[in-house]
Amino acid sequence: MNRIKFDKDIQPLSEFRSKTAFYFDNVKKTKRPLIITQNGKSAAVLLDVSEYEAMLDKIEVLEDIKTAEAQIENGMGIPHESVKKKFLKGIKK
Repeated sequence: MNRIKFDKDIQPLSEFRSKTAFYFDNVKKTKRPLIITQNGKSAAVLLDVSEYEAMLDKIEVLEDIKTAEAQIENGMGIPHESVKKKFLKGIKK
């Protein structure tokens, strides 16, 4: 995801309503999120679909890493040599 540009990527809801198509096209083209404010406070974020999916993929990988770290801490890890032997045995068949 491209870094947000504070002077361009934060818009009030009234401005967003009047130029919805423009902002949709801009988010798709720049791959930057648009923050929509309401009563001067952030209220929503508009993201390009591909950027949203990429973000979900990254979160999933990070969750898998966190799970693996917890499993290792709890003694549920498998030594490298054991995995290597099993792997090599499997590909020799």
